[in-house]
Amino acid sequence: MIYEYKTLHNYGENEIIIEKSKFISYSMPINTEEEAIQFVEKIKAKHKDATHNVPAYVVGLNNEIQRYSDDGEPSGTAGIPVLEVIKKEDLRNVAIVVTRYFGGVKLGTGGLVRAYTTGAKIGIEAGKIIVKKYYQTIKIKIDYNLLGKIQNDIIQSGYLIKEILYTETVDIFIYIPYKEKDIFKAKAIEWTNARCNIIDCEEEYLSELDGKIIP
Repeated sequence: MIYEYKTLHNYGENEIIIEKSKFISYSMPINTEEEAIQFVEKIKAKHKDATHNVPAYVVGLNNEIQRYSDDGEPSGTAGIPVLEVIKKEDLRNVAIVVTRYFGGVKLGTGGLVRAYTTGAKIGIEAGKIIVKKYYQTIKIKIDYNLLGKIQNDIIQSGYLIKEILYTETVDIFIYIPYKEKDIFKAKAIEWTNARCNIIDCEEEYLSELDGKIIP
C-alpha cells in the first residue's frame, strides 16, 4: 500500500524563449495511459504547425508505465530529458508535452537537453506539485455536552473536521491520515473518558499543498 505520493494539482501551461525558439510546456495529472495519450494527442492537434511536440508521461503509483518520444529531435535530446524531470521530482500519474517552434538557431545536443529539461520544469511548476495522502474519515458519536471540548481537542491536535451532524447525538467526521488512525482513536477515547462511539468511514486519497488539505 502506498500511503502518499506526489503528483500535479491541475493542468499547467507555461512558455519560454531559448535562442529564438519558443518552448511551450503543458502538464496534466492523469490516472490512466488512455488519459495520457488523449492529452498528448490534444496538444499535438493544437500545435499541428509546431516543429516538435515532445511528450513524456508516467502512469501508476509505482510508475509502472513510462513513455516518451523525441518527435523528430535527435535521439535522447528531448523525450528522455522531459521524462527524467518527472522522475527526478518523484511524480506519479503525470503527462507533459513540450512544444517547440524553431527560431532559426540550432541548440546542439547539450542545448536541446537543457531546453527540454527547462520546458518540463516550467510545466510542472505551472501545474503545482501536491502530495496525495491516504486518509480515513472517522466518525465520533458523542453527547452534546462534550462537543466544545472535543472540537477543541481535535483542532489543537492538528486534525481537520470534515463535517458535524446534529441528531440525538453529535456525529463528528474527521479526516485522519490512515497511518495515524489508531493513534487518533486512542486520543478520542482519552478526550471523552471513553464516552464515545468510534466508526471507520470511507478511505480515500486527498490532496495536500504545503501540508494542508485542499479541494
